[in-house]
Amino acid sequence: IAKPGPVPAINEAEIGEIKIAFPPLSEQNAIVLYLDQVTAGIDCAIARARQQIDLLHEYRTHLIADAVTGKLDVRGATAKLPVED
Repeated sequence: IAKPGPVPAINEAEIGEIKIAFPPLSEQNAIVLYLDQVTAGIDCAIARARQQIDLLHEYRTHLIADAVTGKLDVRGATAKLPVED
């Protein structure tokens, strides 16, 4: 349908008369409910992952603060790090 050229374009006049079949509203609602149920587990996993990321950021901030203020002795930990070439 698009006009050829460097930037293909479609305007309303070209697609205004195209008929698109939609299922009845009750079937659309049933599809939405099904997808909500199926994706609920994914949404929960995303929320847990975000919470864990937030906790890791908080832990990192505390570790840095403790190391900078001297509350944490990092000399022992740094001795165990692998040597880079």
